[in-house]
Amino acid sequence: MSQHALFDKAIALFDAANHEDPNQQTDAEGKAWPKELLYSHRMAEMQQRYAPDANDAVKLAIRAQHIQRWKSQRTDYTMDRTGYLKWRKDLYKFHANTAGELLAQAGYDEVFIERVKQAVSKKALKQNPDTQLMEDVVDLVFIEHYMLDFTTKHPEYDEAKWIDIIQKTWKKMSNQGQQFALAGNIILPEPLIPLIQKAIS
Repeated sequence: MSQHALFDKAIALFDAANHEDPNQQTDAEGKAWPKELLYSHRMAEMQQRYAPDANDAVKLAIRAQHIQRWKSQRTDYTMDRTGYLKWRKDLYKFHANTAGELLAQAGYDEVFIERVKQAVSKKALKQNPDTQLMEDVVDLVFIEHYMLDFTTKHPEYDEAKWIDIIQKTWKKMSNQGQQFALAGNIILPEPLIPLIQKAIS
């Protein structure tokens, strides 16, 4: 099977897995999607804008970043920082293993699968180019599509808390990702622009 055919088969398997999401979300055009299917398509669209020449391993990692996330609920863990960190750690492993199983089903070899899993599990951020590229796309998508909604879900956070969140997001990005955002290549949530500017100044 050609590399192109392998890639297409993997994407089809990823999309089918995310299509099972019982949670629905509406896009900017008013179309309802399974939540994680919409997220994966937004990730792929951002990757095409930000790094159109990315290799297949990174492209697949980007599509698998939230694969079947609804199967691991935050409420299954203690509602404190320790529980949150354990949930995040387990999520990375769950997404990586789920992606690995589907990539094997598509026909990829173990070396390729391990490369994708390393990125999906957020290994060696700042050192692994695949992981860093995926993280850049994650953060760009968060800012453009999810940051504003996140603020409405946490009205208890004050300005200092939001500045801290934005700064932590910003620091995870590469310089290239930061410059891409600053150059007007993403749509900033208008109500948050003053806060974003303050956080990164």
